[in-house]
Amino acid sequence: MANDLNQCNFIGRLGGDPEIRYMTDSTAVANMTIACGWKSKDKEGAEWVRLVVYGKLAEICGEYLRKGSKIFVSGRLRTRKWQDQQGVERYTTEIIVTGK
Repeated sequence: MANDLNQCNFIGRLGGDPEIRYMTDSTAVANMTIACGWKSKDKEGAEWVRLVVYGKLAEICGEYLRKGSKIFVSGRLRTRKWQDQQGVERYTTEIIVTGK
């Protein structure tokens, strides 16, 4: 469906330095997690959100961001399926960060 909306916006702090890797075509990929805090009348806590960044933006993240950096990210939600070492199917949900 062309009119579907898949957009997520988060503000949080990095849980660690970005992990930069390069695909076979030399495209940079940065993997990060951010802690997004929340507060209600009775409790407060944090949710950990996985982020994936591609290309030049990934290289910039690796150069300038460090653990504890407060960032705003915008992107689309993606869930992917993979198998662990024991052959069990697992699912990971992550935000694919866009530069827009």
